[in-house]
Amino acid sequence: MPIQNGAPVPESLYVTTLRQFDRVTDKLGLKPGMRDRLRVPERELTVHFPVMMDSGEIKIFVGYRVQHDTARGPAKGGIRYHPQVDLEEIQALAALMTWKTAVVNLPYGGAKGGVQCSPKEMSRRELERLTRRYTTEISVIIGPEKDIPAPDVYTDAQVMAWMMDTYSMTRGYSVPGVVTGKPLELGGSLGRREAAARGCFFTIQEAARHLSLQIEGARAVVQGFGNVGSIAAKLLQEAGAQVIAVSDSRVGIHNEKGLNVPQIIDYKEKTGSLEGYPQVSYLSNQELLELSCDILVPAAIENQITAENAARIKAKIIAEGANGPTTPEADEILFDQGVFIIPDILANAGGVTVSYFEWVQNLQEFFWTEVEINEKLQATMTRSFQEVLQISQQERVNMRTAAWMLGIHRVARAIELRGIYP
Repeated sequence: MPIQNGAPVPESLYVTTLRQFDRVTDKLGLKPGMRDRLRVPERELTVHFPVMMDSGEIKIFVGYRVQHDTARGPAKGGIRYHPQVDLEEIQALAALMTWKTAVVNLPYGGAKGGVQCSPKEMSRRELERLTRRYTTEISVIIGPEKDIPAPDVYTDAQVMAWMMDTYSMTRGYSVPGVVTGKPLELGGSLGRREAAARGCFFTIQEAARHLSLQIEGARAVVQGFGNVGSIAAKLLQEAGAQVIAVSDSRVGIHNEKGLNVPQIIDYKEKTGSLEGYPQVSYLSNQELLELSCDILVPAAIENQITAENAARIKAKIIAEGANGPTTPEADEILFDQGVFIIPDILANAGGVTVSYFEWVQNLQEFFWTEVEINEKLQATMTRSFQEVLQISQQERVNMRTAAWMLGIHRVARAIELRGIYP
C-alpha cells in the first residue's frame, strides 16, 4: 500500500477491482484470451463540453460513459456528478456493474457514467444545462436497446427526467426506456427509490436464516445515512432489530438502547445532517464500524474496512450497501474471524434489479403494483443469494469470491456462446 505523509493511502477502487478480478479468474482457470477480454472495457467515451453558468461565464466540463461489457445484453449503470470523478473510477464501477447484473442474472451488461463537477455549488438551472449537454454528448452510445443510464451519486429522478427529455427531443418522440430511476409521472417504477436498501435487507434475511440468527432483537449498525443506509436502517427496525448507531458523512450517533430511525430520518431531512440530534452519544465513522453488533451495513463510500481496522470489527454479518467498502486484505481477516460478508455486487443489486423492472415496464407499456415489484425483487435476491451461497460452500471460498465467480462465469459463457465477430 502506498504511503503519503507517513500514513498508508488506500488503493483506488480501480486497482482493488482489478486485483479481485485477477484473483477470481485464477480460481476459475479462465483462458488468457478470455481474461484479457473481460479485464478491460469494450468502449470508453470521454467528452469535454461547455455549459453556460448563471453568471454568463462559459465553463468546460469533462464527462465519461464507459461500457464494460454487453455480451449478455444492453449496458446498464448509473451517472454520478462529483468533483473527484475520473476515468479510472468510472471504469471500475462499470466492471462492477457487469458482475452485479450477472450475479442476479439480469439480461444486461455493465456501464457507468459521470461528470466531474461540484453539484452542491451549482444552481438548479446550471445542473439542468449541464445534464442536457452531457446527455447530448453521450447520446451516440446510449439508448433503450444499447445503454440505459440511471441515478447515482448526486443525481436523482429529476436528472433522469432531463436526460430522458433531451434524448427524446433528438428522436422526435418520447423514449421513456432510455433511462431508469425516473419520476413516476414519466414512466418510473413503484418501489425504485427503496430498491437498493430493500434488496440489501432481503439478503440480510437470508444470511440470518443461514446463520440461525434472529433479526428480531439483533443489534444493527448502519454507516451512511443516505437513501440506501436510511431505508436499510428503517427496514431492519421494522423487522425487530435494534438499530444502535447510524452515521452520515459528518458524524455518527449511538444509543445502546436503540435509536428511533423514522425520527432520525425526519431530522436529517429537515437539517441536512445528523449533527445536533438529541439524547445520543457522538462518534466517528471509524468508531461506529467497531461497535459490538450483529449486523453491520456499510452504506457510505469505498475502503472503510481495511487491514488497519478489520480485526476490531465485531459484527456477525456485514451487508455491503456501498460499492467497495471492504478491501481485499480486510476480507481475509474477516473471513478468518468468521464474519459473514454479503458482498456489494450481491447486497446492493436491488437497485439495478428494480431498474430492470422499470425498463421492462417501459418497453411493454404496462406497469406492475408495488406489491408485485417487491415480490419479484425478493424472489430475485433470494435466488441469487442461494446461488452464491452454494458456490461458497462447494468451493470453500468466501461469499465475495463466490459472487465474482458466478458473475464472471456467466459473462464468459455468454462470450463463448456468441463467438468472435467476424
